Formats: sequence, structure tokens, C-alpha cells
Amino acid sequence: MSVLFVLTSHDILGDTGRKTGLWLEEFLVPYFKFIDAGLPIVLSSPKGGKAPIDPASVEAIKDSETYARFADDKQLQDALERTVKLSDVDSEKVSAVVYPGGHGPLWDLRTDSNSIALISALLSQNKPVATICHAGCALLDVKKSDGTPLVEGLKVTAFSDSEEAAVAMENHVPYLVETELKKLGASYSKAADWADHSVQDGLVITGQNPASSSAVAEKIIGLIR
Repeated sequence: MSVLFVLTSHDILGDTGRKTGLWLEEFLVPYFKFIDAGLPIVLSSPKGGKAPIDPASVEAIKDSETYARFADDKQLQDALERTVKLSDVDSEKVSAVVYPGGHGPLWDLRTDSNSIALISALLSQNKPVATICHAGCALLDVKKSDGTPLVEGLKVTAFSDSEEAAVAMENHVPYLVETELKKLGASYSKAADWADHSVQDGLVITGQNPASSSAVAEKIIGLIR
């Protein structure tokens, strides 16, 4: 049984012409926590193959110990080049799923039918589902068995509208995650911009931003064990 990461396959930042994709810190921090805890890991994405990494996210952590560890990990670098196609993932072989953020997920993970089915399947199997930052969008189109939104009444967090404004992207993204969660009746909470804030409501764990990545991983490990 593995911890599954679902990474974005989208690499263009709206109408800006800039590259986007996975926000590296939100992937690496949980990844290394799971590795250090002895948990096997599988990487997947909607299209399979190479998972795009936002260049800005590399710049943000290039001087950190986390990035140095990544730079020395050829096995991990190779795994990011050949992620499993999401449609090939068997939920029965997964212990938990983590969705790291970045702007990329806004365009592909919200509406991906395989992702929606995976989240529903794991929750029905009493397995943890976690999202970090913008990847909270992956919860938006998931429905409960009665057809109502999964997030209705659910305690969650995600990248805040004020943080989106702070990076001057609110007019370039297709929607604002905080706003969309609230529209669907989620019980959304947030901390100050860039502060660590994570929320657990049953099997659903959410983190507000990159600083929340470690706490999200710890909550997942706690649930698995």
C-alpha cells in the first residue's frame, strides 16, 4: 500500500505566457517526510509522464536543504519524469492521496474525472485525502453519495484570495479557490498570508499554502498509523 501523489500536468499560466505546474516545496516536503517514515510512494498525473514544475517554485527554495536533497536524488528526479497516468491508478492499492498545489492544478485537477473518482473511492474506503494550497480545487467537483458537494459543511482551507492578490495573479487564474469553496458551502478558514495553517475534518486534510506542507504530511502519517 502506497501514498499516492497526484501532480498536475498543466504547464501554462493562463494568459501570461509564463510556465507553471507543480509548486515544488508542496511536493518535496511531504515526499521526504513519507520517505523518512518508511512509506512507499507512487507519483501520478492526469496525462502521465513528466510532471511540470513551476520555475518560480524552484527559485523560491533553491538555497534550502530540501532542494539540495532533491538535487542529489536522481531516483526522485527520474520519477517526476515518468509519473503514472492517473487513469491507471488502482485505489485499492493506495493508503492515502496527496495533492500538492501550484497554479497548474487550477486548470486540470478540478475537473479531471479520474481524480474525482479517486477521491470518492478513497473516502469510501476510509483512506485519507489531502490537498495543499491551490490543489484544494481538486475537491470542488467531488460529490457525496447524495449528490451534494463534498465540501459542503466540510472544514477546509486552501490558498486564500488575499494570497492570490499578493502575488498579483487574481486576474490571471480561472477562479479563486477560497471563493469557490465558500460558494459550495465549505467551512473555510485561513491564517495570515503565508502562515502555516492546516485543517483536518475526518479523512480530509487541507493546507493553506507552502508553509502548511509539513503539517499536512504529519496529519496523513498520523491517520495511516
